[in-house]
Formats: sequence, C-alpha cells, structure tokens
Amino acid sequence: MNEVKVGDVVQIHSYKHNGQIHRAWKEAVIIDYSDKYMIVANNRTRVTEADGRSWITREPAICYFFKDHWFNVIGMLRSDGIYYYCNMCSPYLIEEGAIKYIDYDLDVKVYPNYNYRILDKDEYDKHKKKMKYPDNIAEIIERELKVLLEFIKNQEGPFAPGFVEHWYRYYLKNNYKVSI
Repeated sequence: MNEVKVGDVVQIHSYKHNGQIHRAWKEAVIIDYSDKYMIVANNRTRVTEADGRSWITREPAICYFFKDHWFNVIGMLRSDGIYYYCNMCSPYLIEEGAIKYIDYDLDVKVYPNYNYRILDKDEYDKHKKKMKYPDNIAEIIERELKVLLEFIKNQEGPFAPGFVEHWYRYYLKNNYKVSI
C-alpha cells in the first residue's frame, strides 16, 4: 500500500471486473485509517462516469472502505437523516493517489430507519455472465452480502448510531477543504 496519512486528499476509482473504469470521485480526504479500513469524507465533489458524463454530489458523505470485507459503505448526511449506499465490491487498495476497488454491481440502499433495499440484481446477473465472474467471486459476493445485511440489522460498524455524525464533525472541526 502506498503511504497515506490523515488529511491526505485522494481520488476514489471504481472499476468493473473487466478492468474498465466505472466511476471516479475527484476528491476525498482521509479522516481515519488502519490496516483493516479507511474512512474518507467529501462534500460536493465531482463524480465522472465511464462515459464521460459528470455530476457533483449533493451532500456531505463519510465513506468507509474495508480491507477484509467485499463491500464499502457511503453514509450521506441529508436534512431528514443519514442514508447509506453500500456497494458490493472487492476490498480496496491505495495506488497512485487513489482508493481503488472492483464494483460487483449489487448495491444496498439503507434508509434512516435502517430499512433497506437490495438494488441492481439484474445488473449483477447480466455482468456475472458477460464478464464471466469466477464461481468463487460469486460465492464471496453472496456471503459478504449476508455479512453486510447483519451489520445493518445490528447497527454495527459504519451503521452504528452516531458514527457518521461523529466523523462528519471531525471532518468539519479539522477544517479539511476539498474543492469541486
């Protein structure tokens, strides 16, 4: 892993199984990390899609990347509560100033009351065939989806009450600035 420290600004790159870039976030600031995870924050950052279209995120987000789980969690601070968007993906790595991971299509949207919806099952099934996901990858994704749903149900890790707010306050207190 490339050397990083709290306060460093990195990009986030999401790839597909075939190695093609899927989506890139221009900036996020590292607010905590260990050998098992990395937490970054951003607000109104530019996101560029594979086809070149781009857009700006609407709200502050705290993003939690795991080294030992096949998902990541984005906690978005909205006026009516914390919403989470979870990507089923490979564990992350840091390379060339970017957090990088392979997106495996399945997503879980979690509402402030912890109800959730599993999204993009059709996309997962299509890409599983088209990109020839190995059987072991499919097994890992299915197993890790169950782990993620347990985290949500038990309000653990990034789903713990106050977790996202704590890290957002830390981000603000340290006056980290990232531009559009």
